Amino acid sequence: MRKPILAANWKMHKTIGEAVAFAKAFAPLVADVTGAEIVIAPPFPALAAVGAALRGTHVLLAAQNVHPEKQGAFTGEVSPPMLVDLGCAYAIVGHSERRHIFGEASAFVARKAAALLAHGVRPIVCVGETLEEREAKRTFAVLEEQLRGSLAEVAIEQAADVVIAYEPVWAIGTGRTATPAIAQEAHAMIRSWLQTSFGAAGDAMRIQYGGSVKPDNVSVLMAEPDIDGALVGGASLDAASFAGIVRYQEKSK
Repeated sequence: MRKPILAANWKMHKTIGEAVAFAKAFAPLVADVTGAEIVIAPPFPALAAVGAALRGTHVLLAAQNVHPEKQGAFTGEVSPPMLVDLGCAYAIVGHSERRHIFGEASAFVARKAAALLAHGVRPIVCVGETLEEREAKRTFAVLEEQLRGSLAEVAIEQAADVVIAYEPVWAIGTGRTATPAIAQEAHAMIRSWLQTSFGAAGDAMRIQYGGSVKPDNVSVLMAEPDIDGALVGGASLDAASFAGIVRYQEKSK
């Protein structure tokens, strides 16, 4: 049984004060939720303060990015040991904004994922097609290419610690959400690829859906057999909204 994972990706939002206020308001709203992992990924400047505010709760801390090297002359970058020092349990890599805006290739994403695993931080590896790629009926080809490249350095014995986030680029921040059937189709393809590549570990790997997830659509998405969680952007910026997503099981009863 795969434990659901609901993660908030705040992107470039919230000052340190705003982030701490969110953490203090949010944690009590989900204190009794035990059936899912809850993760918050603030911007880098707020990681330490949010981590301190979440101490003693079961809400986990994540980073939004990482550099694969442990140290060196990489101005503006943050290393895996730094994330460990901050108490990060997860880090997001390969987000479409990193791929498309900053030109990050899957081979670089693979190095990041491997470096995180080597330091005990679990990677959330993002994959997803653009609208043009979907309309050209290349969704599965694009996903396979991104999966193969981004997981190239993950050993079978490490695979279960990797989370995959399927985020169709055309649904991120647009208000357009893939229907549950469309999302499940992509997740099923990803699941099949993971099983072929990693065996039993591939079945244990969790696959999140991301792309305009909200409190009013999360329960129907989570009802699909291969959707194991959500990577949430805009709807995670409000404590009550993200709590509503985390408590999705109450809506499905």
